[in-house]
Amino acid sequence: MTADTAAPSASAPAVNLVRTGGPKEDSAWLEHVLGWTLVVVVAMFVTQVGWL
Repeated sequence: MTADTAAPSASAPAVNLVRTGGPKEDSAWLEHVLGWTLVVVVAMFVTQVGWL
């Protein structure tokens, strides 16, 4: 095995390794809307169940 065929990802830039597969950077408003929707749904569920 030679150095140029050892690992193709070894020469990949660090920026590509940081990505987690989440939404793109330009869709921050969608992430905020979905986050707040989740908060409201969890609050409604907790209120109906009566945990707190």
